[in-house]
Amino acid sequence: MYRRYSDGMIEVITGPMFSGKSEELIKRIRILSYAEIPTLVIKPSIDNRFSNTDIISRNGNSIKSYSVSTTKEIKELFYQKKYKALVVDEVQFFDMSLIEFLDKLANQGIRIIVSGLDQDYLRRPFPIVAHLMAIADNIEKLKAVCLICKRAASCSFRTSKSDNTIEIGDTDIYEARCRECHVKDSSTK
Repeated sequence: MYRRYSDGMIEVITGPMFSGKSEELIKRIRILSYAEIPTLVIKPSIDNRFSNTDIISRNGNSIKSYSVSTTKEIKELFYQKKYKALVVDEVQFFDMSLIEFLDKLANQGIRIIVSGLDQDYLRRPFPIVAHLMAIADNIEKLKAVCLICKRAASCSFRTSKSDNTIEIGDTDIYEARCRECHVKDSSTK
C-alpha cells in the first residue's frame, strides 16, 4: 500500500515469551545489514540467558550486540559512530528515559526497532513497551502456542512462586498461555 516509509520511524516487535520476537528482530537486523545501513544493536546486560553479548533466538540464530544496563550507555555507544539505525532487544528491561531518546532519534531520521514483552507474568503492561507502542509507526504483535490447550497464546505464565515483577528465566519458569488458560491457572495460585 505504501511505496516508501520515512527514514526515521519506530517499530515495535512484541508478544509473549516463546513467540519468536528475537527471531524476527534478527531477521530485520540482517535486512538492515544487506542494505548497508549502519546499525547499533543493543541488549540489556540483565538478560544473560543464552549469551552475555549476542542476541540468540530459540532457532539458534544469533547476532552480535552490545550488552548495556542504562540509557546513558546506549547514548554513549550511539554517538561514537554515524549510525542510521538503532535496535534494542528486551526493551522492557530498560528505564523510561529511553523513550525520549528513541523518539528524538526517530525525529532525526534514525530507524528504531525495539523488541520486548508487552505484559508481565500477571498480564500487566510493561510501561515502557506500552508507551513505545503508542508512539510507534509500526507494531507487530506475535503469538506463541499455549502450552495447555495449543491455541494462540498472548501471555507469559510464570510457574515459579516469586512475586518479583522481573525474574530472568526460560522454560524452567515460564510458559506461553492463551488468555483463558492463563486466567484459569492464575486464579488457582
